[in-house]
Formats: sequence, C-alpha cells, structure tokens
Amino acid sequence: MDTEEIVRTFVEYYEERGHRRITGSTLLPPPGDPVLFTTSGMHPLTPYLEGRPHPLGGRLVNVQRCLRTTDLEEVGDPTHLTVFEMLGTWSLGDYEGPRSLDWGYGLLTEGFGIDPGRLHVTVFGGDDRTGPDTGSLELWGRHGVPVELTVEDNWWSNGPTGPCGPDSEIFLWTGDTPPRSTPTRDDRWVEVWNHVMMRHRRLEDGSLVPLPRRNVDTGLGLERLASLLQGRTSVFECDVFTPWRRLVPALWPLDEPSLRLVCDHLRSAVVVIGDGVRPSNTSRGYVLRRLVRRVLTALWRDDPSRSLGDLPDELIRHTLDHFRQSVDPDAPRQVLLEEERRFRQLLDRGRQVLARPRFRGPLDEEDFHYLHDTHGLPRDLVVSLRPQ
Repeated sequence: MDTEEIVRTFVEYYEERGHRRITGSTLLPPPGDPVLFTTSGMHPLTPYLEGRPHPLGGRLVNVQRCLRTTDLEEVGDPTHLTVFEMLGTWSLGDYEGPRSLDWGYGLLTEGFGIDPGRLHVTVFGGDDRTGPDTGSLELWGRHGVPVELTVEDNWWSNGPTGPCGPDSEIFLWTGDTPPRSTPTRDDRWVEVWNHVMMRHRRLEDGSLVPLPRRNVDTGLGLERLASLLQGRTSVFECDVFTPWRRLVPALWPLDEPSLRLVCDHLRSAVVVIGDGVRPSNTSRGYVLRRLVRRVLTALWRDDPSRSLGDLPDELIRHTLDHFRQSVDPDAPRQVLLEEERRFRQLLDRGRQVLARPRFRGPLDEEDFHYLHDTHGLPRDLVVSLRPQ
C-alpha cells in the first residue's frame, strides 16, 4: 500500500463515520501561534479546540504537512523527518476517547491489515492530580491489546497553561522476533498513533479545571506508517523517497547517514520555500538557511565542487506535487542556488578571518562573540572551519 492509498483509506474510513475532511494548511501557523512552523495537525484548529464552533461540525479529518526543528538532530534514524505529513482526526465536543481508540484499532487491523498481535499501547496511569484513564484501559482490555501504564509519557499539554489531558499511544512491533517487553523498555516498539483526550485546562497555578467541551485530537505520521506497512526498516525507504534514493546516489556518492540528511533537508527546503519562506538570519528564514547549509556541509565534505544546481528537476517537481504546492519548480532552485552562493562567500571569508594570528590558538567566548557580531560567522561554522 503506497502513501496515496494510505491517505485515501484513512480519509474514507473516517468520512464513513461522519467526519468532514478539512483542507490542510501550509507550514506557516495561524496568526498568534507562537511556534515558527506548524508542528502538528492541531495547530490550525487551535481556535476550535478552544471552543469556537467549526463550520464543518464536530467531526473532522485532514492531512497536514508539518515541520519539527526539535527533530533536526535525529534526522537519519529510522523514524524522524524534518518535514512530514500528519493524518489527523478530531472530535470537537462530540465523541469521547474510547470511541476514537476503537475506530483507530479497527482501521489499523481491518483497514490496513495489521496483525493485532503486533500492537501494544500506553495509557495514562494517574497521578496526584487526576486518576487513571479508565475509559482507555477498559477499551483496550476488550480488544485484548497489552497496556503499559505511564504518567508523564501519557499526559499531553500544549504548554504550561491551557488545554491538556491524558493520551493513549499505539505502538507497532518492528522486531524480527515475536513481540516482547513494553514500549518504554524496547525501541523496537514504534509509536504510530497518538489519541489525546483534551479534558482539562491547566491554570497558571498548576491546578486543573474541567473543559466546558471535551475534545479528542489524534495524529498519525504518514511516512512512518507507510514504512511500516511497506515492510521497510526506515522512513527513508518508503515510497515517497523512491525517486530520491534512485537519483541522489548516482549524482552525489554519499554514505548512508549523509544520504538521509541530504534527501531529508533538501526535500524539506523545497517545501519550506514552496510555502513562501526565504533564507535569512532570523525566525523561519534561519531554519531554512540552516537546512540548506547542513546539506552543503555534507556535500562539500568530500567534494567542494558539488552544486545544488545539479539537483534533478524531477525531485523538485515530485516534492511540490506530493505536498500539493502550486509553485513554479524553478523558484526553489533559484533560492537554493542563491543560498549556496552566499554560503561559499561566507566560507571563504571565514577561512581568511580565522587565518589571522589572533585566532590560531584556543578560542574563548569573547572570540566567538566577536566572530559572530563583526564577521557574521556563527559558532558551528567557526568550529567546522578550524583544524581538528
């Protein structure tokens, strides 16, 4: 089952259960949201989760593209990407958590054909503020799915104050042995779906009060699910990366960690540019700049003559089409080439500055501040340019 089939199966399953599909937004969050980029499907729905009636009703489903900078250093492992798509469902004051979990179990086992014996879940076990999530416990007991009780791992919040509540996470066994242990004790259990029951509001003093309307918010990573359903060992082997793995190694021979980083970051950069962001030294533009420079650092490590101008048009078009972005494919290419030119100039200037006698010995904090403020050389670049 490829990603398009997964999306279609997911959306149709929930439409049959009264959900209306909403159009996923861009990577740019709605006004007033403090995050730089949309990190989950719930961000565009924040006003409705807070109580505003949604024009399409209380049962919603969508596919939302997301970007998480917190996962940047983890890119290259089997499950993390910078830009990805999130399949999401919501109950806005309609049904409760057990029904959401029941439908989720049905979709995974019947719609996607996953063996129930490969499933494990975690459930909130209770703390000194609120008791255990008995509704989820009873539901999983009826289905015979093993449960691990946790506290912090299964309490969701969107910050120090605001909506919060217990969640139940569904894990799939990826080992080549019969399932064993529990999700918190064996990383062969991979999380595939989180169901959040927003039942409370946390106040500034840390106390909890009931929400006037209880919501359910679920999120399922598309690429992660696709890799598991397709029997792959990492998200970089699912079908959305097929053209990247076919074309990039022939263009730039790279070791596997570098190949994953280059494919992920370039793909992410194209999507970010497609949503209107341009490189800069602050805010969203700095995230884009960092992505591109991490790519160039990996490419130039073995061959400084490599250029993003050689990136095949097919990969840019494939990425824009997959994320449903109506952008001229030449636009991302021109942004990437201009950023490459700027980075080459910065590297040349950095080498000249660091060759000065003042910087030949160990550098202290004052040196790093001077190099950044006077010459525009960030710490990580200075460290990479100095002999090891």
